Amino acid sequence: MTDVTVTTQSTLETWLTAEEAVRQRQRAHAQPTFGELVKPEEAWGLTGLEILQGMLAGRFPAPPISHTLDFILVDVAEGQAVFQGEPLWHHYNPLGTVHGGWFATLLDSALGCAVHSTMKAGETYTTLEFKLNLVRALKDKEPARVRAIGRVRHRGRQMATAEADLVGPDGKLYAHASTSCLVFPKT
Repeated sequence: MTDVTVTTQSTLETWLTAEEAVRQRQRAHAQPTFGELVKPEEAWGLTGLEILQGMLAGRFPAPPISHTLDFILVDVAEGQAVFQGEPLWHHYNPLGTVHGGWFATLLDSALGCAVHSTMKAGETYTTLEFKLNLVRALKDKEPARVRAIGRVRHRGRQMATAEADLVGPDGKLYAHASTSCLVFPKT
């Protein structure tokens, strides 16, 4: 094996271990029923980062879209969110590659949660603009996992911007995206 193959395999094993740890924490807590999200009364007074950390810990349910499109939040810090996903056969388009909407949703989740991680208690946000650049196709189940790594570039009083990269365990870039979000008080 080449050094690149060994490094890629090692990275993938690390990613799978992190993913399984999150899934175990989520399974250890009561699974949400259909239509259940983070309850407003449970989230009241928490920062965005605390809510996202609660999802990682299994305290709060993962959003339904993560089950539909087979991806999961695996890491969060203030101003950063990392999602990991596995493109499956039902994510493919007629051309035999993973549909761009799957890329977009995974990257939008990383971008949004990076911004969400900066929300103070009593604040929320909404997306104003989202831009996606697809630079390499995902096909033939290679790589088995990709990561969307979102980072806040600017956090002001009323606006936040973020950037995200979609990468494989070998470090290859598959797509990148950016967003602008409006920040406002929760009502």
